[in-house]
Amino acid sequence: MARYSKEQRRRAVELYVRYECCAADVIRELGYPSREALRMWHHDWLEEQRTGVPSSRGERYARYTAEQKRAAVDHYLTHGRRASRTIRRLGYPSKTLLAAWIDELAPGERRLCHGPIPEELKREAVLRVASGEMRSRQAAEELGVDSSVVRNWKRQLLGETKGAAVAKDEPEREDAAPQTDPDALRGEIAALNADLKRLRAEYRAMEIRLAIMKGSAELVGKEPGADPDNLTSREKTILIRKISEALGVNAESLLGEVGIARSTYYYQLKAMNRPDKDMGLLDLIRETFENSKRRYGYKRVHLELRSAGIVVSAKRVMRLMTAHGLVPVFKSAKRYSSYKGEIGGAPANLVNRDFHAANPNELWVTDITEFRIPAGKVYLSPVIDCYDGMPVAWTIGTSPNAALVNGMLGDACATLRPGETPIIHSDRGCHYRWDEWIRICEEHGLTRSMSAKGCSPDNAAAEGFFGRLKQEFFHKRGFQGVSIDEFITLLDEYMVWYRDKRIKTEYGMSIMDKRIELGLVA
Repeated sequence: MARYSKEQRRRAVELYVRYECCAADVIRELGYPSREALRMWHHDWLEEQRTGVPSSRGERYARYTAEQKRAAVDHYLTHGRRASRTIRRLGYPSKTLLAAWIDELAPGERRLCHGPIPEELKREAVLRVASGEMRSRQAAEELGVDSSVVRNWKRQLLGETKGAAVAKDEPEREDAAPQTDPDALRGEIAALNADLKRLRAEYRAMEIRLAIMKGSAELVGKEPGADPDNLTSREKTILIRKISEALGVNAESLLGEVGIARSTYYYQLKAMNRPDKDMGLLDLIRETFENSKRRYGYKRVHLELRSAGIVVSAKRVMRLMTAHGLVPVFKSAKRYSSYKGEIGGAPANLVNRDFHAANPNELWVTDITEFRIPAGKVYLSPVIDCYDGMPVAWTIGTSPNAALVNGMLGDACATLRPGETPIIHSDRGCHYRWDEWIRICEEHGLTRSMSAKGCSPDNAAAEGFFGRLKQEFFHKRGFQGVSIDEFITLLDEYMVWYRDKRIKTEYGMSIMDKRIELGLVA
């Protein structure tokens, strides 16, 4: 494990938070630490923010003084930047610890190892040394190698033998006199200079092409089917501006490489400088979406905006919500089944999957659904009016027993007006076949109807209601630390919101508001 100071840890964590927890970007910029160490430091930082107690991790490594650190870094910088040489001379520290000190006290001065040197860079270094543009030591420092390595490349590329320039065990002198004819040497140097210019131009072109490829890949992302060759004009303009600023090249020289007309490029530049016409609308959409507890899709958000007098197309709302991740959570769920087997005769299926009702309190459906949270299980038993999907009444409890369904049915019957005798449709659960349920139905003139055995589509209206409920209220939401009583309160608040506030797309308003408009509710 690398040993880093608290300042280095804090700097790494600050970059980690700023870069949206992307460890690769932090390591690329700082050169340290490992991904696991960075995540561990971030966890310690979060704990310190939560508890106010600083982490003691790393204190056992603080065994060197500031003077010792500075002496080691100074020796490294003034003696060829060789970590092994510094460690042999001073007797401390390890290579990893020395690298950490250098990054702390002299950022950017540590010589990094980038793997094998490409042949193109070797040849360019030799040409620059042979032409007199720089000495071999300077070329070696740029590439992060020893000067003897550059001299060896020079001998190999220029066809020199070891004995022709220097003795077998004697290092080559930088100012050694040439052994060849001066005119021939000048011609060779001129040719090398021409090759150097050509290689520089080729290298620059390759650098630009590589930047274009990387920039295109970043713009289109990594999704399946993403094609860097099919950038929009706006994306091409962004790419050209980014590369021209990073590499210091003229933007117009990149137009042909990227494949965009000059007029199109300058048009896109002006368009990007104009204010975003969707900014104000996006704020309203986001506010409407959050007010619905992230339950509304684009259709209901569109209707909510329209009811507030904001004229905008539904497609534009959909485009903005999709582009900014304002998407409600949808997930199918394994539903609770109350079927315990046949316990006696059952009434016929009078509904036969036709859940349309011409008037309120004409056809009701009911069922029980289960919610499993860390604190335990909670059950909901509602009565849904098929006229408009309104939950007429509901009960919530911790057990799917007879008291739960009988209490719900009693509350629903209390809302009936004289002469209203709806059909009550359910599955074949035992709750709907016990004596008390049958007695309440007969007392209020309700006609019983039951689905076929084990056939959930026969009670699709109730199942559909449960699906919407769990999509909007339950799935993808954590209830860790929520007690049973608190969950029951939250569920009851949702049911009230569903009945009184939730927009029904068919009406453009809530179910309760529609009934008030029709005069069905006082």
